Amino acid sequence: MSNPDHYSQDVMAGEVLAPYLHARAADFLRGLRLHRESGADTAGAEEAARTLRAAARRISGTLHTFRPLLDPVWADQLRAELAWLSGTLALEQACTSRLVRLVDALSRLSSGSGPVPAARGERSAGLTVGAARAGALLERQLTLARTRAHSAALQALGSSRFHAVADAVALLASEVPLGPAGTAPATEVLDGPAAVAERRLREAVAALPLTRAAHPYNAEALALSAGETQDAPWHHTRLLLRLHRYASEVLHTGGEPDTVLYEAARALDRHRDAAEAATAAATAARTPRIAPATAYALGVLHADQRHEVEAARFAFQRAWRNATAPVP
Repeated sequence: MSNPDHYSQDVMAGEVLAPYLHARAADFLRGLRLHRESGADTAGAEEAARTLRAAARRISGTLHTFRPLLDPVWADQLRAELAWLSGTLALEQACTSRLVRLVDALSRLSSGSGPVPAARGERSAGLTVGAARAGALLERQLTLARTRAHSAALQALGSSRFHAVADAVALLASEVPLGPAGTAPATEVLDGPAAVAERRLREAVAALPLTRAAHPYNAEALALSAGETQDAPWHHTRLLLRLHRYASEVLHTGGEPDTVLYEAARALDRHRDAAEAATAAATAARTPRIAPATAYALGVLHADQRHEVEAARFAFQRAWRNATAPVP
């Protein structure tokens, strides 16, 4: 991981933190403008939602990490509202991507090209029988969830709560409420909160079973309660890595992004996506009165996505090892 930038003694912490928050607030307002201009344009609405989510996450994460330098009451309130907004807007896209992922996986598995042994050889014929119905069931369930998420997002974007958030971010674009520490020299106070974020990330990674994750398609891990009980620490690490990356952006405004950390973050994103897709397959398999062939196909699909979870863990441990390797 790269070292923090060095600041001259006459640069105050707020002079580094404020421009970053101003820029992210401007991103948020750009997303808001795109939302207003998109109308019935689905692609435009999706781009607007992505822009709003990304800006909201970065502002919220920065307020969390650098809270000691800010007005704490203001920071906590805005952070909670931004978390509500980004979470609400993320649901629709999550349902869409999960459906695409599962349907694509079913197609791959029914053709006999998946990594799951049960999807090969004489069993592939049985999978083909149930794959079409399994796909239709998943489409009904996830389309319904996506429709509900879309309605919730539209309701949120039209609410007085959202307008209050937008007003607060508009003010943030020109003014950052600093606490007393925010007016101290950057060399004295800015690196501390970022170091705490990195320490928490390292502690979380140290608690992960990285030795077991060093083997792709790990059968031992798959056998442990179907793997689901192991997911939470990895999801938590993903959030801590996001906070660390955002803190690094503050310290290195204008610098090159850390591509190695980005690869580690992408691996944890894939881990989250595969784990949630496996849960969706398991949920569909518990639908009452479905045909045995359909349940079988969903079981194979669940196993396939748990394999993808293990592959993502393997990719993360390799990326993390590269990110933390000593610099020659």
